[in-house]
This record gives sequence, structure tokens and C-alpha cells, in this order.
Amino acid sequence: MSVSLSVPIPAIILAGSRPGPDPLLSGSGAATKALLRVAGAPMIVHVVRALRAAPEIGAIHILAQDSAALAAEPGLADFADLHFATSGAGISASLAAALPDNDDPLLVTTADNVLLTPAMVAEFLTRAADSDVAVAMVERDVLLARYPQSRRTWLKFRGGWWSGANLFRLRGRRVLPLLDFWGRIERDRKKGLKIVAAFGPWLLLGALFRLFTIQQGVARAGRRFGLDARVVPMRAPEACIDADKPSDIELIERIFAARR
Repeated sequence: MSVSLSVPIPAIILAGSRPGPDPLLSGSGAATKALLRVAGAPMIVHVVRALRAAPEIGAIHILAQDSAALAAEPGLADFADLHFATSGAGISASLAAALPDNDDPLLVTTADNVLLTPAMVAEFLTRAADSDVAVAMVERDVLLARYPQSRRTWLKFRGGWWSGANLFRLRGRRVLPLLDFWGRIERDRKKGLKIVAAFGPWLLLGALFRLFTIQQGVARAGRRFGLDARVVPMRAPEACIDADKPSDIELIERIFAARR
């Protein structure tokens, strides 16, 4: 059941393209990944539809290198309070430039998070309340119990293996030091241990020897920047299935068919 927050918060959708060719776009006719059609609509339309149906969300801002192409997408024409901006070089720099001028919270997700639902948004924001930084994640057993064929990048900690769910809650400009740090390591975002090691040897040793849970590890990492950081374990396994590979697209199409 959805629980509305008293004041809707803005959402940012990261819809830019990574450097280099994207195999998903080969022969598709789509100019950018966010416009690739999945389950009958461009990826970005699925994400905007889910956010617009969530009462917890106010204005929606889409960041992309070619924001004009996304603004011209007919499937987005009827959504209210939708804004487009041209992103910079890199995720962290683009986010930093889009933050409000205060410490008000906002939600961040990605254009390939096409299985997002209003229920996921409600669950995440309710459990992330009062944090400075919150990250949605799915534990491996939750995913594989429903979708054993799905292949993800896992972070291994005591008590479970975890995959990111492309949902973040940020407390406005309070997180700028963290974004600056992330800008120096984001190219290794798919290499779990390299990301952990960047936060210091103690966190790396803790991960290698399973000395603490991922919740404890993220809290430690946040304290390095004076932030209350937490992991929100998501109940829906679909929360961590984004559209990165052809096999992901096939699975996503089947999930949408089952939803219908």
C-alpha cells in the first residue's frame, strides 16, 4: 500500500549516454538509449509514467546530453511538471549542477529503470526518510527466487550479496562532497571491490572478510563525509532489473507481459 509523504519531492532522471557505442541501439533506430522502445514504449516513458503516478513525487527533471531529442518524444507530451536539461560530463557533475540551492531531498533514478512502479517509489522513500543519502538495493536471494536467469553485479557483504536498484534519495547540497568523490571513481561503478576500496582500507577489508553487513558498510562510508547514509532493501526483485543487456530486455518484456 502506498504511503504519501506530506510534501512531494522532485525527481531527477539520468537519461544520458555512456561514451562509446551501445550494443542495445544497434539496428534499433533509436538515437539514444532512453528512447529505445521496450514493451511498447521508449524506456524514458515507462520511468516518467511510474514517477508521475507516485504521489510522493513533484516536478520531474530529465538530464541528458541531447535533452532536445527527449523533449521531442511524443510519448512524454502529456505529462505535467516535466522539465528537460542538458547534462554535463559524467553523472556526478550533472547531478551536482542539478541540485537545489538548499538541503531539500530529491529522488534520483535512471532512464533504463523501466520496471519502476509507484509502489517501489513509495516503499523506498518511506524507508529512506530523514537520511542524507539512501540507496535502494536488492539482495541476491530475493532476485534469484523469482528470476534465476537474471545476471547482475553483486556486492558481497556479511548476510547477503546485493545489487543496486537505481533509486537514490539525496539531501540536496549536503551531498556535494560525496558527489565530488564519486566523480573520481564512477568509471569503476561496475567493479564492486574497486568501489569499496575507494572508501578506504578498513571498508575493503570488511567487505573481503565479511566483517559487517552492507547496511553497516554504507553507514561507515557516509560518516566519512558527515552524512547519514543507509541502504533500503527492496522487497520487489524487479527493482534491480534495469536494461543493460539484450538478455535484460528479453526479461523485461516478459515481466511487462505478465503485468498486463
